Amino acid sequence: MKKPSTVLTKLRAGQIVSCCKLNLADPRAAEIAAFSGFDCVWLDMEHVPNSIRDIENQVRACKVYGTDVIVRVKRGAYSDLVQALEADATGIMVPHVLDLDDAKQIVRHTRFHPIGRRPLDGGNADNAYGAHPCDEYIRFANHQRMVIVQIEDPEAMDHLDSIAALEGIDMLFFGPGDYSHALGVPGELDHPLVCDARRRVVEVAHRYGKFAGTTGTNTTLPGILKLGYQFVNVAADVASLREDFTRIAAEFRLIAADAGTTRDTNRAKSAAGYPVANGRADR
Repeated sequence: MKKPSTVLTKLRAGQIVSCCKLNLADPRAAEIAAFSGFDCVWLDMEHVPNSIRDIENQVRACKVYGTDVIVRVKRGAYSDLVQALEADATGIMVPHVLDLDDAKQIVRHTRFHPIGRRPLDGGNADNAYGAHPCDEYIRFANHQRMVIVQIEDPEAMDHLDSIAALEGIDMLFFGPGDYSHALGVPGELDHPLVCDARRRVVEVAHRYGKFAGTTGTNTTLPGILKLGYQFVNVAADVASLREDFTRIAAEFRLIAADAGTTRDTNRAKSAAGYPVANGRADR
């Protein structure tokens, strides 16, 4: 029996979903994120040189803990869209969706009949290697697997309603980084035009019964949730490693410097004839 999507189950019940993005390809990184308590792990093939074999192994690591996996796919041939789904990812995220025609092609290639015309195999991990009848496989995939489109360009805002109204799209995901870059204010995630787009994406998504997702931190999370977002990526493996390693190294240097000062003081007092006991010079 195939496992229903945790993310879709929670979203459909009106609950909030947490996500952690991974840049590292090692399945052990995916396993750590999965057992840490996130609802979902986000793997990347747009900005990270992951192969589909890397993705397969990371999906397997997450499945051990029942954690959903979203794969941001490459833009290219239709196979770039479907291979992550066939590896049994819970959903795909398609970057830089610009207009209705773009969204229609994504639905055509990623949804089965009667919604789309996704190429049909059925012999891969997403159908337990052929274990389920074709009609059951198609019905499950259309209902329990996600198609997320990223809104991260000003051009897409003119087509937002038509994209959101399209059957087969589950979520609009606002990407503030690229959006700010496209506006000529790279990295200014609180710029008024970025904030306006962030509000509009969630409003339009809800107008058409779709979910809204974006990125943030636990610091910015209350404001994001207040806007109505239900899916928020709040962590990243490389950021967590960098921040924790930097903190530990800085703490070490402080402790080592203090210990070095103590040793230097002891040596000076010993040389001056003061007795030293237990590593300390008696005053």
